[in-house]
Amino acid sequence: MFGFVITTELINTAIETTVDIAMPSKNEKAKLAKDIAAGAVVISAITSAIVGLIIFVPKIL
Repeated sequence: MFGFVITTELINTAIETTVDIAMPSKNEKAKLAKDIAAGAVVISAITSAIVGLIIFVPKIL
């Protein structure tokens, strides 16, 4: 799961860098692309936390 989150973060960075190069001025669609990529990172982190809870909570209780 750690690798999953790091991978989505790297993809997010690549998307943001590409958008910055392609659109140096402000653009709503460019902002939307960046926000969606950042949202993917958040979802991967939440998914990782849920999987961690599924694995470790039964061992704790």
